[in-house]
Amino acid sequence: MRRPVKAVLFDRDGTLVDDVSDTAEPGRMRPVEGAREALALLRGRGIRTGVVTHQPGVARGLLTDADVRRVDQRVDELLGPFDVFAVCPHGPDDGCHCRMPRPGMVLWAAGRICTRPADLVVIGDTGAGAEAAHRAGCHGILVPTGRTRPEETARADHVAPDLLTAVRALLDGPPQGRVLADERPIQEAFTTDPG
Repeated sequence: MRRPVKAVLFDRDGTLVDDVSDTAEPGRMRPVEGAREALALLRGRGIRTGVVTHQPGVARGLLTDADVRRVDQRVDELLGPFDVFAVCPHGPDDGCHCRMPRPGMVLWAAGRICTRPADLVVIGDTGAGAEAAHRAGCHGILVPTGRTRPEETARADHVAPDLLTAVRALLDGPPQGRVLADERPIQEAFTTDPG
């Protein structure tokens, strides 16, 4: 029997909200297709939710910590409430332990919501998130976007075509199989009404 998933961490930009060039502007945040329904499914099952995000613009002086908090607050207003927000404000060459693919940010978020890594899934659109999940002892699901490199998709343990399919695949336990599919009856798969 599969152990239930207790929490899901989402990469913010590109997975929950559209990836925009100006991440300092809360008004530019738009949920990706299926995000609201996916989060409602998780919360309806009592599965905790969180956000993990790289914000190297802080290290470069392009963003402030307050800018990041304002955007996270907007994401929480649009899609929340989330149980945890974890931010890596470092640049790629800073050598921090939290920047994915290192597992620090994932482990910190898991600790904040009192969830064992084995009971946690990380969903994101980059290989770094999938690798961080693996290194932390979590399950990772890659949802490729236009910025996902083919080699990242090839290396991922689990791949889903979209956010809603990724979430549906873990409702009854950790993801199984490399390529996750939406197994609803065909009529339901093409119905946009979540109710």
